[in-house]
Amino acid sequence: MTGLVAGSFLIIFLGVLAVFAVIIVLIVTQVQRARRERQANEAAPVLTFPAQVVAKRTGTSGGGETRTRTHYFVTFQRPDGMRMELSVSGEEYGMLAEGDTGQVTHQGTWYRGFTRQ
Repeated sequence: MTGLVAGSFLIIFLGVLAVFAVIIVLIVTQVQRARRERQANEAAPVLTFPAQVVAKRTGTSGGGETRTRTHYFVTFQRPDGMRMELSVSGEEYGMLAEGDTGQVTHQGTWYRGFTRQ
């Protein structure tokens, strides 16, 4: 009976250890991905081009036992038809309306501003 208990304990211990290892790998992967994106954005040139606001959307994350967070996105279209969706602050989201035209400034995937015409 003692061997069965020890074997069961070992299996449970290895299972918990495996789950812990998977969680650590996922966290490290996310941190590395965020670091690479940040480095790419920092290295990217700051670009300004004429654009029109063609769409706005929101997304939420969290909830339940954690705080709910709202993410704001605006899609800009250049005169050549190319579209770019950028994450913006809630304040910027509220100030922009679909159909607005002007100059959008971004650096990589970072939104830097919009000057309405």
